[in-house]
Amino acid sequence: MLRNTERSWGAAARLLHWLVAVLVFAQFGLGWAAVVWPLSPTKLDLFVWHKSVGMLVLALMGVRIAWRLANPAPVFPEQMTQLERGAAWVGHVLLYLLLIVLPATGWILNSAAGIPFRIFWLVELPAVVAPDEALADVLKLVHLTLGMALGTLLVAHIGAALRHHFVLRDDVLVRMLTGMRRSG
Repeated sequence: MLRNTERSWGAAARLLHWLVAVLVFAQFGLGWAAVVWPLSPTKLDLFVWHKSVGMLVLALMGVRIAWRLANPAPVFPEQMTQLERGAAWVGHVLLYLLLIVLPATGWILNSAAGIPFRIFWLVELPAVVAPDEALADVLKLVHLTLGMALGTLLVAHIGAALRHHFVLRDDVLVRMLTGMRRSG
């Protein structure tokens, strides 16, 4: 089943969710490695991979938002309180926002640093601001801070999914893994 239903996530939503999840976790590793690696061709390649995957995440988030607007999310489990529903909604809005703003700040940072860039060495990414060293310095801190905020939010998101599965024993995680409801 491609589309979401009232009770389950469709295949397209699940694919987009897990694809973005894998890419985001790769981003943490690539970003860290690119920063700590000694200056060398490998360091430059790590930055190209990090920036390229970031642009891929940005594009996939556009697709994800369009798909989500056309395919409403399944309903929350009946036993969830209004506070839990509100927290889930706010958490998802913040995740989507960070997954758009974080690659966007990386793009602006790259532009401000005056570094020409080709996505996966193929597609030229146009500069969105003129080179500006002071702006680049500020954006480095902003990008890092947003990355730490995303990491924190992901820990909460994963923790909530595990709580739903192991403590509350509802179908929130199962339907994102398989699209099916938990039996029993």
